[in-house]
Amino acid sequence: MSAVAKMTTPNSADAKSAAQSSDTAERILDVAERLFMAHGYDGTSMRMITGEAQVNLAAVNYHFGSKEDLLREVFRRRLSWLNAERLQVLDALEAEAGGKPLKPSLIVEAFFGTLLKMGEEPALGGMTFLRLLGRTMTEPAAFIRTFFAGEYAEVMGRFKDALFRALPDVPREEIAWRFHFMLGAMSYAIAETDVLSLIDGFEVSESDVEAEAARQLKARLMPFLLGGLRAPLPQLPLGMVPPSAAA
Repeated sequence: MSAVAKMTTPNSADAKSAAQSSDTAERILDVAERLFMAHGYDGTSMRMITGEAQVNLAAVNYHFGSKEDLLREVFRRRLSWLNAERLQVLDALEAEAGGKPLKPSLIVEAFFGTLLKMGEEPALGGMTFLRLLGRTMTEPAAFIRTFFAGEYAEVMGRFKDALFRALPDVPREEIAWRFHFMLGAMSYAIAETDVLSLIDGFEVSESDVEAEAARQLKARLMPFLLGGLRAPLPQLPLGMVPPSAAA
């Protein structure tokens, strides 16, 4: 064997091993995402995950550790892209505005619309991830509340500041309440697994169902959210701000 072959063979073997390890981790994440969506965190066992992913428990422990850590990684895989995309869209809008306040509709679209677009893209998790996110946000365990708070901190701060500037005549605590309600409406809507049953006479091929569900949801939910943001101010004493964990 030549000296070159001796030098390259171990590297090739290492690369192959790394690729196989990465494929295994992605398969575990895909299966866990689907099962957590279908059965919830408590209803999904590690045995179910290892069985469907065709791996042993040691592989899950090696890549992710505990069941809690696995759920965190399922979300981190998607939320890292989502939050980076939200900030990129907001940065572009603010740069184009040249220092002027943005229209509220643009802010709502950048935050909620970016999320709903994920439902049309299987590579980003599609409706499976949206349903998992909605379900988890409406039934959050203590550890996942803490995780969400950390993942969303920068994004929530930026978007709230943008809304404060866009709506200077609306009390900030009222904007916080309305954003809280918008998050709740979004969470419930994406957690619903039977969106298409609401549409009479709806027929698409099986391969288009998920993407069409996302489009139908976005078309109806976005005007609803914007309408809530623009609703008349309530005639009652203000002073309460939604819990920070809810944000």
